[in-house]
Amino acid sequence: MTVTAIDLFNLLKIKIGEGEAKALVEYIEMHVNNKIEEHMTAYATKADLKEEVHKVELKIEKVRSDLIKWMFIFWAGQTGLLIGLLKLFF
Repeated sequence: MTVTAIDLFNLLKIKIGEGEAKALVEYIEMHVNNKIEEHMTAYATKADLKEEVHKVELKIEKVRSDLIKWMFIFWAGQTGLLIGLLKLFF
């Protein structure tokens, strides 16, 4: 059995009065709507997940480019050091 807001209001109006019945029905509706919104925001949508994956991909690209840059600097330094040591000994 389902009871609509109007049916609930009419039932409560007889027992507790019109003003109190209206306030109670509005409170119940507000509480139910808040619970529905909480449950809707608790789950990620496909668009949210795609956006997060895109952000992670951008971070990975940045880290990769930084890593390549520092590897080149390290290799250039090692090559320079090796050439310097070879000139010193020969």
